[in-house]
Amino acid sequence: MIVVTGGAGFIGSVLVKELNRRGQKNILIVDQKGRSDDKERNLKKLVFTDYLDSGEFLKRLTENQFDGSLQAVFHQGACSSTTETNTQYLKENNTDYTRKLAEWCVNQGVYFSYASSAATYGNGELGYSDDDELTSRLKPLNPYGQSKLAFDQWAIETNFHTKIIGFRYFNVYGPNEYHKNDMRSMVHKGFEQIRDTGRIRLFKSYKADYPDGGQKRDFVYVKDAVDAVLWFYEHPDKKGIFNIGTGCAQTWNELAESLFYAMERPKTIDYIEMPDAIKNQYQYFTEADLKKLRDAGCPVRFRDLSQGVTDYVKNYLVTPDPYL
Repeated sequence: MIVVTGGAGFIGSVLVKELNRRGQKNILIVDQKGRSDDKERNLKKLVFTDYLDSGEFLKRLTENQFDGSLQAVFHQGACSSTTETNTQYLKENNTDYTRKLAEWCVNQGVYFSYASSAATYGNGELGYSDDDELTSRLKPLNPYGQSKLAFDQWAIETNFHTKIIGFRYFNVYGPNEYHKNDMRSMVHKGFEQIRDTGRIRLFKSYKADYPDGGQKRDFVYVKDAVDAVLWFYEHPDKKGIFNIGTGCAQTWNELAESLFYAMERPKTIDYIEMPDAIKNQYQYFTEADLKKLRDAGCPVRFRDLSQGVTDYVKNYLVTPDPYL
């Protein structure tokens, strides 16, 4: 049996769908049951064996109730809110839960991969290399990023990173993100704005080096991210912490242009003030360094915004049923 934690969520549900497509049906989905009916709509097209609450799963795991039946654990579950301020909750949910799963899997000889985040890189002053030596010096801009970095650092300090796989996701977008509210990608938010008003709103820039809407992110399509995760599963000798992004930053203006093109609408962009609450935490540039990924042999080619947004819009967002 394969376990996917966060399996009712965004990346987790797309991972389950791809496992189904590759013939894997014996899947245990783990998530925080009852927290979001919208999130559980992601399950309707998936084939799986069982669905457990995350607390119940950890309890059964520590009580050794699975009796050698687990083949792999893909740990995608976490609190992904970059505005969450409850550091104790983030520690328990993101750092400690991941550590408990990793320790159990390593001790039992079960394949284990987990979701880290590009939020660990903070403002990018040290660059975006996933080199192990850099990890100890990173300074995230928010408690969410710190909770992810804390596990990465623990894994490296204890040498667990040589026995497991971690993925630092950059700005992931795509189908099945609809339940994420404010944490949805700007691709989905922008689609709704253009659909309803014919316009899209982007933040103004407060740095002379970046024009309004010229701030850059590494936007990665969820299907490509999942392909990379599964490539490592198919090559279990590859271990460590790896960036998952395109390796090519693009601007919010390019994101908007891709949406208008895919939706066949004329371009109209309004630049708005950035809320004071996020001004000091705002990343003006992110770009995954993919050297380590490519050196490992991962051949996955990541779509640029135009390709990913077009697939997302035309095959999901404008259809009656947008779920993967």
